Order: sequence, then structure tokens, then C-alpha cells
Amino acid sequence: MDWEPPACWYEPYWKAKDFKTFNEAKWSMYESAGGEPEGIADVQARYKKGHPYKDFNVAKNDKGMWWVAVKNPEMKDDPAAKTCTRAPFWVDNGKDPGVPQAIDTETLAGLAHQRTVVPPTKISLAPDGKSTVNAPTWIWLDKGAFKPVSVTASLPGTGLWATTTAKPVSLHIEPGTEDAESLPASGECGINDDGSIGEPYARGKAELTPPCGVRYLRSSGDGAYPLEATLTWEISWEGSGGTGGDLPNGTFATTTEVQVQEYQAVNR
Repeated sequence: MDWEPPACWYEPYWKAKDFKTFNEAKWSMYESAGGEPEGIADVQARYKKGHPYKDFNVAKNDKGMWWVAVKNPEMKDDPAAKTCTRAPFWVDNGKDPGVPQAIDTETLAGLAHQRTVVPPTKISLAPDGKSTVNAPTWIWLDKGAFKPVSVTASLPGTGLWATTTAKPVSLHIEPGTEDAESLPASGECGINDDGSIGEPYARGKAELTPPCGVRYLRSSGDGAYPLEATLTWEISWEGSGGTGGDLPNGTFATTTEVQVQEYQAVNR
């Protein structure tokens, strides 16, 4: 699914009595300051005098809410944040607002996705210093370092909520040179049943092939190869009303400089 967070939207904000109190206090301040702004008569007619709302819908105080335009705080400087220009409007409880850009659980899920922060991708290597030509370098991620991350977005008092959950699913290895073999050959290291990726190196495994790693075929000389490890996080969501689905995967990379040396055999 492709999803872009909205720069603005409409959401329920005011109970009818609170909306009346706020507006009448504002109008009173205008009068005290010596004059009402242009267009105030149209606003009063719209919300108080029955064109189309009467007395701010106070008679329906517990049966709905006033919806207002809201800017995405992460995108408030985006020109699109100024496109929600509709004046506050009333929506009965349980009714579809029928307005483009009105917030729903899918939008809340996307906003939670936008705020999801996963830990940095930090791999373990063995040998952790200088690798050797033709000898495998083991790569792994400990299970405790990468757990699912959840974020919830909700609108208090409306029953609308959505929770996104990101979980790591695979690690992709790019050795940083064509003179290398990825292990496995695809460079994709899947997640193990216990939540870890790859397998830690231990004494006695020097002759074994790691489930996740790389084998360098040429020395890096006086330099180093930029090994790039990219962790993919699968992101899904669930929300009120039995809603749910998938959001775009997140990929996060880190680069580790790997020095590769070549042992020279000496014949006598």
C-alpha cells in the first residue's frame, strides 16, 4: 500500500456548549475592543441564527461534535497544510462526515506510522577488526536489540484510534565491493524464530559458513570496504471498528568500514 501523510485534515474538536462559549466570548472581546471584524455577521448567522445551525447546536450537545481543520504538526510549513479551509461543521455521532480529508482510522494509522521511531541498525561482526581474504566474516543482530515497536494515535472522546506495529523481518548485506561473496548469495538474512538475525560467532566455527555474512576475495589494502547493512521493518496497523491493514515497510541502513587483510604463506 502506498500512503502519504496528509498535511492537514478535519477532526472532531468541540462539544456544542463549549463551541458556543468560545465563540460568544470571542465576539464579546471584539465588541469591547471597539468593533467587530468584517464578516462576523455571516459567522453569527451560520452558527447562532439558524443559517444553517441554531444556537451552536446546543440542543444536540451529546449527540455529535463540531469538526475543525487541523494542520499536521510534522508538515505545518507545507503549502498543502493550507488547503483545509472548510469552516467548522457539525457531525452527528456515528455518522460519516462525508467530507474529503476528514480523519479516519486509516489516517490515524498513517500519522502513527509517521511518528514511529525504530532503534538504529547496529550489527555485530566477527572478526571485529580486520577480516581475512577468503575467510568468512560473520554478521548477526541479537534478538534483544530489535523488538517490535508500536505507536498509537487516537482522538480522545471520539472512540477513534489506530495502532501501528513495526517488526524487523530481514537484513540485507552489501559488502561494499564486487570482490566479495554475500552469505547467503542473495544478501538477504531472514529473521530467526527467536527474533535474532544471523548467528553469533563462537570458537570452533572458523571452518563453518555463517548463515549471514560475507566472504571478501581481495584485500582492501590500506583502506576499507564500506559494508552496508539494511534492516527492513514490516509495518501493519489495527484500529477501532475492526479496521486494519498494512503500511509501507521501513528500511534503515548503517555502514561499517571493514578492513580486509591477506595472509601470505611463506615456503622454505
